[in-house]
Amino acid sequence: MSSFLSFVSQTSDNSIDSDVVEEASRCLDQFTQAFNALDLAGMDARLHFPHVMISGSETLLWDAPDQHPADFFQRLQSTGWASTRYESKLPVLTSQDKVHFLVTYTRRSATDVELSRHSNLWIVVKKNGTWGISLRSY
Repeated sequence: MSSFLSFVSQTSDNSIDSDVVEEASRCLDQFTQAFNALDLAGMDARLHFPHVMISGSETLLWDAPDQHPADFFQRLQSTGWASTRYESKLPVLTSQDKVHFLVTYTRRSATDVELSRHSNLWIVVKKNGTWGISLRSY
């Protein structure tokens, strides 16, 4: 967008296009498949950059891929983690090129015991024909 006024004046009819939601949801599934495969590059491939993460009042901005710590999965596995799965992905705001999801996912042990449950807001955007996660709010 070239100006603030054109940015904030765009409107949406707030109707939910199930095909758009399915495409955006597939991006989330691909991200989590890469996550569970310990594939940092595959995870980055499902993100749009700059990528924003918000936790509490703190904001983290990644301008490019390769920002995860090298020991990211090693630290996660030290907690007993073996996989992550979505319990729900609820679209709460949609347009033809953006879907806000309220996602609930669990982190699980090798025996499928739930270790933790998380509810976050994730925003998936279609840029240059490709869906990617632009923002995650924890």
